Amino acid sequence: MANKEKLFSEFQAPTTQEWLDKIEVDLKGADFQKRLVWRTNEGFNVQPFYRREDLKDLKAVNSLPGEFPYVRGNKKDNNLWFVRQDIVVDDAKAANAKALDILNKGVDSLGFKISGKDVSKEFIATLLDGIEPQCVELNFKTCQRHCVELAEVLVAYFKGKNCPLAELKGSIDFDPISRMMCKGKDVTAVLEQAKPLIEALKELPGYRCINVNSVALNNAGAYIYQELGYALAWGAEYLNVLTEAGVSACDAAKRIKFNMGVSENYFMEIAKFRAARMLWAQIVRQYVGDEALNCTCSQMHVCAITSEYNQTLFDSYVNLLRSQTETMSAALANVDSIVVTPFDKPYEQPTEFAERIARNQQLLLKEEAHFDKLVDVAGGSYTIEHLTDAIAQEGWKLFLAVEEAGGFLAEVLKGNIVNAINASNDKRHAAAATRKEFILGTNQFPNFTETSEGKEPMAGCCCCASGHEAGEMPQLNKERLASEFETLRLATEKAKKQPIAFMLTIGNLAMRQARAQFSCNFLAAAGYKVMDNLGFKTVEEGVDAALKANADIVVICSSDDEYAEYAIPAFQYLNGRAMFIVAGAPACSEDLKAAGIENFIHVKSNQLETLRAYNAKLGI
Repeated sequence: MANKEKLFSEFQAPTTQEWLDKIEVDLKGADFQKRLVWRTNEGFNVQPFYRREDLKDLKAVNSLPGEFPYVRGNKKDNNLWFVRQDIVVDDAKAANAKALDILNKGVDSLGFKISGKDVSKEFIATLLDGIEPQCVELNFKTCQRHCVELAEVLVAYFKGKNCPLAELKGSIDFDPISRMMCKGKDVTAVLEQAKPLIEALKELPGYRCINVNSVALNNAGAYIYQELGYALAWGAEYLNVLTEAGVSACDAAKRIKFNMGVSENYFMEIAKFRAARMLWAQIVRQYVGDEALNCTCSQMHVCAITSEYNQTLFDSYVNLLRSQTETMSAALANVDSIVVTPFDKPYEQPTEFAERIARNQQLLLKEEAHFDKLVDVAGGSYTIEHLTDAIAQEGWKLFLAVEEAGGFLAEVLKGNIVNAINASNDKRHAAAATRKEFILGTNQFPNFTETSEGKEPMAGCCCCASGHEAGEMPQLNKERLASEFETLRLATEKAKKQPIAFMLTIGNLAMRQARAQFSCNFLAAAGYKVMDNLGFKTVEEGVDAALKANADIVVICSSDDEYAEYAIPAFQYLNGRAMFIVAGAPACSEDLKAAGIENFIHVKSNQLETLRAYNAKLGI
């Protein structure tokens, strides 16, 4: 040890300014702020590196796992989480058989979605036959008006089986506010059942029944800080409802469960869950008092569900990459349970294979990577600690804004929450249209030869098994980020002829190759057949080759300087026999337009609008 200390003492630690000076040299005059500083959608900037000095004012850094405010997790000695799979129950016996099967394949948490009309002693007895409730976390979702009845049936069933009631873990998904946002229907009156529901479950202390389903916001395109801030306000609203109904604040907090989404923003999602626990603990403390410092009531219980918003119909196996990083974020952030959305959900009821892969994605993290052994592995990372603080600040600002406006329920009834999320969804769709937000396999690097093979986007399903009332308030728009590109590509696929886009590559080798690659990716996103080429000596040779290939589109790919020489002759020689496109935005664009050239594609193009226009010109 003495030798190590001596060795370290021989090296002088560089200062932050010295690091910055070195970076400035390496950037060779490029703007540091533009090149290396990440400007997040959450409203703050992320630096390219952090040092210990950046954390000196962060109080939460000094807390330990399992201690208030739980930023480092609720557990002290492990990171175990429940591997959960949900089952839509149409037939109790069939669902029971499926549940028993997957329990033998690594699942230790089951979610059952039951129609309200099916809630009965007989139905539950059949559904849970052979399942040991003390060994499995059981979660139930049904019509909001049948939740109390379901609770009573479950308690009676568990008593009849002589189960150790105090040891049972599970939940009933009672969340009328979620229905208001998803269906635009005011069901405020149903909130009156919150207290009776808690009373019905008084003998099951391990069952949480008041749910905050902020995953609905995630699946509607909410930014991370929005899901965080609104989830906190949502939970606080339920605390208000329950305490005003006479439930103690401590008991109310112990019954609340957060079902949160997790998107592909890896480090930010880790920070989101850490910040959520920290802020929720502080909120509960305001209701409970200092008792919350040493009481589990201030612990946030989170089930993380991988996002549907970024899933795609085309190149759907890429969904596995997305959900795997999302699952890793949730696991490293020490959540309590995880649901991995099967990769094929955008276009079909998940197959047995897709569900098996979804299970195994979690099991790999447990059994192969041993993530369940690590307690707050992200703790101490300067970047993660900074992100946790930054996202907490932005989420807290939003929480306070909602509270000052009258609370979450009031804002939902006014339509303000839904409108804000839908505005974010619109903004993200606009960003995807211009490729400012990449969707791998869709608007960036699409699979050139892939076809849908009959796949069609799945229609949205009702979040309650009964009732299809017309909405009287705005509803969450859950249109996936890739949906507009998929509609475009499916339309192309159904056309009488697949358009052929031919790359007329000429001139500067590096530029023609780069622009041909860009153009192939750009046009293949619409389902066009793209044909790249090594290069042509003359534009006439290139146009003749394109016409021989029966091309519908000819894309000239060269350097900006050479377009002045090649573009107009190529356009004139083509003479309207195919659509003509220039790859780039050269300085001579106005001259080219004056010659009749109309179509240009480049990094600043609105890809979606451009491809829609091309489809229209091609009669698709």
